[in-house]
Amino acid sequence: MDRNRQGKVTPGKRGPRLSKARLDELVEEALVDAYGESEQAAGFYTMLENDLRLPFETEMLGVTVTVESIDITEDDQLAAVCRRGKDRQRISLADLPLPSTLPEGSEWIVAYRYWRTGAM
Repeated sequence: MDRNRQGKVTPGKRGPRLSKARLDELVEEALVDAYGESEQAAGFYTMLENDLRLPFETEMLGVTVTVESIDITEDDQLAAVCRRGKDRQRISLADLPLPSTLPEGSEWIVAYRYWRTGAM
């Protein structure tokens, strides 16, 4: 995703493109007053709950699924709750493929991945 002059995020075709500086800002915002990994994961969860527009569709292994919600696991990992028909499955947010048309707030997914793995 790129930021235009007004600071608004515009989706990119291959997924969000955020600078390291912007990712660092998002991580700092999510982790303010968070101590320990559990509170830090909860900080990202809160940001996603507030800003990520749900539901949205994405494709996994050639199948379209609907991301209905974000959940936090017992081991402090964030997961997308995906649905196809009557079937539901949690997918690690770090592994969730993003759609070509990005939902509002998807920069928080990228920031979480960056915080969790250090990869941009």
